[in-house]
Amino acid sequence: MAAPSLSIPLTTRAPLLRLLLRRRGLAHSASPPKLPVCSAPPRHRRGALFLGPGGAGERQRSGVGSRTMSASIYSTKVDAESAMTTNGRDVELLPFVNDKHGGVIIEMTTPMDPQLFSASLKSLLSKWREQGIRGVWIKLPISLANLIQSAVEEGFWYHHAEETYLMLAYWLPNTPHTLPVNATHRVGVGAFVMNDKREVLVVQEKSGVLKGLGIWKFPTGVVEPGEDINIGVVREVKEETGVDAEFVEVLAFRQSHKAYFEKSDLFFVCILRPLSFDITKQESEIEDAQWMPVEEFAAQPFVQQHELVKYILEVGLAKADKEYAGFSPISIKSAFSPKQSLFYMNRRDLEKASGPIINTQKDS
Repeated sequence: MAAPSLSIPLTTRAPLLRLLLRRRGLAHSASPPKLPVCSAPPRHRRGALFLGPGGAGERQRSGVGSRTMSASIYSTKVDAESAMTTNGRDVELLPFVNDKHGGVIIEMTTPMDPQLFSASLKSLLSKWREQGIRGVWIKLPISLANLIQSAVEEGFWYHHAEETYLMLAYWLPNTPHTLPVNATHRVGVGAFVMNDKREVLVVQEKSGVLKGLGIWKFPTGVVEPGEDINIGVVREVKEETGVDAEFVEVLAFRQSHKAYFEKSDLFFVCILRPLSFDITKQESEIEDAQWMPVEEFAAQPFVQQHELVKYILEVGLAKADKEYAGFSPISIKSAFSPKQSLFYMNRRDLEKASGPIINTQKDS
């Protein structure tokens, strides 16, 4: 359900704005200012913003391309005032909602004069401080970048940015803040794909540190926002090589720190079963791709020197030839949300230890 809009109608707002501008000496005529006509605030979707804006909370589970704040972090109570008076002046109220962690979220969608925005923000911060509000968040779309300076001058700092918006944060109590940090990890995947001839699917890259070195490597890539690991690795193999494959298991994972933009990195090694064998390489990123005998791949000096690749090869062959068991996903639901998620586990050994797994949900 969409959150009620707290901005007042244009027919009501124009006189208030004209009055404020006159008192500041900014109005030059009696004609009402032409305010941009904007659409209503975006519809809030169920889900959770990363850790929740007011404090510790739920993990991010937004879909690919989602750019709106999630309704599940908001309380149902919304301040319905359209304007307030500060020092004898009418100040327009900014659109905000309360979150579940003692905080407030201002989500700007409509253009506003920076001076009016600053005066409104200052008044609200004073009011919220008296009410015991803790964290205050401002979500500014890129179209309202002219309001950034006003927010920073009031003490807000940058929290994170996406393609279409900037999120700023402020802590009202005179204590160290407990707001969650920005997202800390990137998720990567690598694919071990071997056919019945014991040939592994490998590629040479057109860019990066391996460009022009003639080194063959396993297909790798980055999971997109809102994409499951088992889906992302199948997509990457298809994009880079044109080969259709079926996800089998996560075999292992590596964690590293201070990687891209100083973020940590989680890299999941997956084994896939090939469903097709004809190769069509990705022209934009892949120099070459082929099915290579596993012994020939293993004989590369690069493989011998690079421990990560050696272990990927080792666990892949252990799964194919021996009794190595990786992690396969089952679909589960939470007591806190109707949304489904995937739980990866060693199902074989669990069934040996405790009997067949009872799962009423369809596996993904």
